[in-house]
Amino acid sequence: MSVQDNVDLERIGIIGICGWGGIALQTAAIDTRIKATVTSTMYDLSRVTGNGYFDANDNEEPRHKMRVALNKQRTADFKTGSYAKAGGVVDPLPEDAPKFVKDYYAYYKTPRGYHKRSLNSNSGWNVTAATSLLNTRLFTYTNEIRNAVLVIHGDQAHSCYISKDAYTDMIKDSEYTDNKELLLIPGASQTDLYDQKNIIPFAKMGAFFDKYLK
Repeated sequence: MSVQDNVDLERIGIIGICGWGGIALQTAAIDTRIKATVTSTMYDLSRVTGNGYFDANDNEEPRHKMRVALNKQRTADFKTGSYAKAGGVVDPLPEDAPKFVKDYYAYYKTPRGYHKRSLNSNSGWNVTAATSLLNTRLFTYTNEIRNAVLVIHGDQAHSCYISKDAYTDMIKDSEYTDNKELLLIPGASQTDLYDQKNIIPFAKMGAFFDKYLK
């Protein structure tokens, strides 16, 4: 982006949604050309992969079992010449599915968010894609980000703890907290911030970029 003639090098901002929100935050930590970052309904894919949802499997045994399974799959993929898929959003939807799974279904499996090339709408990621995330932690050195960051999340999202923790870690022992903000949207779920125009805080994001990309 920075080498394009139509890009102002001093006014580069990024927005990351869901899993790409976590990647955007790490990008802000490593790339000083980025002057302002917005994350929305952010996922930390590395934490969820390594620890499970809500850190329920944050110990060595389940991680070891996952490593064994992933490496067996790598061998199997080579032998078959194709990559096994992890599967997208569960279909058919079980009646007792957690609310956030029902929310995902209502987005990815309906005209609201379905696309024929969407991984979550169809067969999902390669099983072995989790290998690179299992031992990685995306939010390394985020408290050294000097440029502006706005973290947005719905307070009813199952993943809200990720943004809360990320914000806490980002300002811990940091000298650069005045341009960091956590914005929780009352009543909003994970998928509400994907496409619900009456809920997404467009005005706030616009004002944020106007301020920090002068």
